[in-house]
Amino acid sequence: MEIYIKLFEVLFPVFFVVGIGYYIGLKKPKLDTSFITDFGANIGSPAIIFYSVVTTGLTFDLFKSYFVYYLIAIIGFSFIGIIFLFFLKKDIVMELPPFILPNTGNMGLPICLFAYGSQGLGVAGAISCLIILFHFTLGVFLASKKFNFGVIIKSPSFYAIFISVIFLYFDLDAPNFIINTTMLLTYATIFLIMMSLGIALTRLKVFSFGNALISSFARVIIGPIIGYAIIIYFNLTGYAAGVLLIQCSMPSAVLTYLVGSMYSPKKIVDNIASMIVVSTILSFVTVPIIVFISLKYFF
Repeated sequence: MEIYIKLFEVLFPVFFVVGIGYYIGLKKPKLDTSFITDFGANIGSPAIIFYSVVTTGLTFDLFKSYFVYYLIAIIGFSFIGIIFLFFLKKDIVMELPPFILPNTGNMGLPICLFAYGSQGLGVAGAISCLIILFHFTLGVFLASKKFNFGVIIKSPSFYAIFISVIFLYFDLDAPNFIINTTMLLTYATIFLIMMSLGIALTRLKVFSFGNALISSFARVIIGPIIGYAIIIYFNLTGYAAGVLLIQCSMPSAVLTYLVGSMYSPKKIVDNIASMIVVSTILSFVTVPIIVFISLKYFF
């Protein structure tokens, strides 16, 4: 019974705040959310990266290990995505991002935080560093079919990752005023991005439900299977293994739609939007199962 109470404690806050965003999105369909996007990209995400990586007791070795483990997971996601897109006769390059870049930020971070506390947030932050880095490198490359180095240079998150790794590698202590500031920004950003996810679900449309359902199956079902295979192969245990499994089970990231809308044709963007909506809806069923398994076997 205790584990079910813990499961409820982990998931209720996340789904409740996403529900608030969904309600607001329905009541105010013309609500301008550009502030949340700009804040999250330029201030919130860098703060989350620094706070979760530097102040949660995460070591450089653990950061490096789970950075690599999730890189292996992304390679696995890529193979699955290529296979599914090939049989669905979709654009294998431009429609690959929602397969390989899960929503480890909007959903993954708060779920791992509530499930495993600050230690879970640290490992989840290490994984999110990789996803954020890929959004502005590999994601842009796939969406536009050309590499844009300028996107990386202009990304505050890139510098936040770089600075955070330096702090970890040299085992530096961050000043209290920076810790307190990034802590406030982290929790404010987590709330805002969860709410923006709910708002986004009222605006993104499903254009091909059948194909989106098949693609979403690959994201929310095969994704955690790949994560579990990595856990077994490398004999991973404890809360960090649970975080890896949870982060592998996340639906497609909303940011893949935003990046795609800047670089890809409308038809491709519509397909990406469809997969984001369907995979997110499916995740409301699959994620509780994965979190239950994580809490039961990896704690």
